[in-house]
Amino acid sequence: MILDQDGNISIITQEKATIIELVKKIQDVYSKLKHDNIIVNLTSLNKLSVQDIIEFLELSNSHRASKQSFVIVSNSIDINDTPDEIIVVPTLQEAYDIIEMEEMERDLGI
Repeated sequence: MILDQDGNISIITQEKATIIELVKKIQDVYSKLKHDNIIVNLTSLNKLSVQDIIEFLELSNSHRASKQSFVIVSNSIDINDTPDEIIVVPTLQEAYDIIEMEEMERDLGI
């Protein structure tokens, strides 16, 4: 797992771990990330299933409940097949755009 900071955004890039291992690693360091927006970059994975995305659901729900953004980046899954409760976008730029929109909505109290 590679962890980068960009202002108030933590970008987690998957390297060699399985999805389950990656989720566990994120949970282990979550106390350091809980006040940041989180982008999980899975673009290095050629095959990704809906079940892989669902592994992040609990983490995403709890993070979003604390008024922070949680976005997964993957271009190897049909976004229409993923649960509505989790945000999956095909590019890193779209992840930044989602976070920017959600921050504006939070600022406006929406």
